[in-house]
Amino acid sequence: MSGKKTAIVTGASGGFGSGLVEAFLKEGYNVVGTSRNASRSFSDLAKTASPSLVLVDGDIGKQETAAKAVEAAINHFGTIDVLVNNAGIFYTKPFMDFTTEDINALVSTNLLGFVYITQLTVKQMLKQKSGSVVSISAALADRPIDGVNGSVSMITKGGLNSVIQNLAVEYANDGIRFNAVAPGEADTPMHRNNPKDSAQTVQPRRKVASVKDVVDAVLYLAKAGHVSGEILHVDGGAPARRW
Repeated sequence: MSGKKTAIVTGASGGFGSGLVEAFLKEGYNVVGTSRNASRSFSDLAKTASPSLVLVDGDIGKQETAAKAVEAAINHFGTIDVLVNNAGIFYTKPFMDFTTEDINALVSTNLLGFVYITQLTVKQMLKQKSGSVVSISAALADRPIDGVNGSVSMITKGGLNSVIQNLAVEYANDGIRFNAVAPGEADTPMHRNNPKDSAQTVQPRRKVASVKDVVDAVLYLAKAGHVSGEILHVDGGAPARRW
């Protein structure tokens, strides 16, 4: 067993996920990264980071994937100090066009993908009497933007904001903190089809968030021992946006 701290990162392949895996390794953590194709995405990194990196392939919306990731952390490293619920999907379309299939997919990844692994992680953190859970939400959940039609997607992201604040209170006496990072438009594959100037009309800084911007926010919340129940917006000051 290692004496280093351990972080689990879901949705570990690409975008925020790969940035988070690399950042936690750089910070001296052991890391368990899970995604549908984690082992393929990190094949080169796994060679250089071994034995500090364990990869788990699977759909985070399934209980067995969550169980494998948590078991990997405990069996290889002995503790779970940080869980980053990064896995998520985001659909934009007019409200009337959302289908049952869309809703099922959003609930499976964004909500069940949070619940299953967080329940198992909290079980371990209760034994340790310490831990930090950080989830990736979305600024659109409480700062909607005209023309960005993500209403049903935001049912799930708004739900994450709510559960984070409730769990922060529920486990306040157990040494476990819960927070969320709520990015605005970001330079990730999820936003690759957005108009290049879209952020200029909604964010005063006239730029989209980088992966590093979001990773830095997650690292802060992972370490900030007196911060819990916070939704940290990383959206370039969107409340002051132009409509």
